[in-house]
Amino acid sequence: MKLGFFTMPIHPLEKDWRQSLKEDREAFLLADELGFSEAYVGEHTTDKAENITSCIAFIAWLAAATRQIKLGTGTVNLPNSHPAAVAASIAMLDHMLDGRLIFGISPGGLLSDAELFGNLDADRNAMFLEAINQVLAIWEGKPPYNLAGKYWNISVEKTRIEDIGQGFIAKPLQRPHPPIVVTAVAPFSKGVTEAAARGWEPISANFLMPAWVKSHWPKYVEGCTRVGRPADPSNWRVAKSVFVAKDAATAKAYATDPDGPYVYYYRSLFTKLKRSGRIELFKTRRDQPDDDVTLESICDRLIIYGTPESVADQLLAFQQEVGTFGTLLYAGKDWRDRELGRRSMILMAEQVMPRVNAASARTSDAAG
Repeated sequence: MKLGFFTMPIHPLEKDWRQSLKEDREAFLLADELGFSEAYVGEHTTDKAENITSCIAFIAWLAAATRQIKLGTGTVNLPNSHPAAVAASIAMLDHMLDGRLIFGISPGGLLSDAELFGNLDADRNAMFLEAINQVLAIWEGKPPYNLAGKYWNISVEKTRIEDIGQGFIAKPLQRPHPPIVVTAVAPFSKGVTEAAARGWEPISANFLMPAWVKSHWPKYVEGCTRVGRPADPSNWRVAKSVFVAKDAATAKAYATDPDGPYVYYYRSLFTKLKRSGRIELFKTRRDQPDDDVTLESICDRLIIYGTPESVADQLLAFQQEVGTFGTLLYAGKDWRDRELGRRSMILMAEQVMPRVNAASARTSDAAG
């Protein structure tokens, strides 16, 4: 199992924006130093706590400072941007990263963003599909493009000057395009099936109960089977909230502190999802009454914490529950305590994952 990083950081509202951005950047640089295979960053325009407003701009800030890690948009919320702007920006970013880019896409989940960009009452899934189809068509095609859609029309027919390059939209370094991933947040996600059928890969979000994470693999298999491609578990990424400390007392105190970054993270998400009618993500069964879902029950089920030995055991049990997957994405949180935040990532890379992979190898050998 590979180790990656995924953050849609939720910072204290009063925290200096410069400090939170600097700490988020440091987390990515640390992940690169520790050998994390890939790292993703989310974006929101209208959220004071989730205050990275452009994942493309943030990754560009990291491009020259990282060496081996693949960096992913997590995600570009396609209905909120013009497809031509996305195509051009992603192409440039792929060149800046020398081909280390992963293109994460979604319809976007923050309703205040949707209202801001005028698509709150629109079919954002339809907008998402039109946008990605046009992005891919731009990369596959050439001027004048002439792409007609319901939401966007793309053409440079009247203004291109071919011999000096005017009217040309850049193509990415990776051909035909960077790997595409989608974040799956719905139980039994149909989006996972459609993504798999198109050769894209899923990320199961870290705020889903294990039962719903487990439901994504059969949907992925369904999509792969439709087009005759093998369903390889190594292509499945699963994000998880994890905190590791040298001793159990420190781990418990930091991960369960009502004012700490882990509980704060889920308090914010609980408030948003409850308000938007999506509390099902936090249920352990579909017929569970809404009133049974509490912040305490969410944190108890979704935060893994402890010593390296304990965390390795919990992750192995989690994998046993949801099925085999290829990359565990360590979910980044605010660094209320910078040293503890850094130490958790270091312990995760240097002590937890070797234990997890050694145990998995022993299980495979025994089965063989």
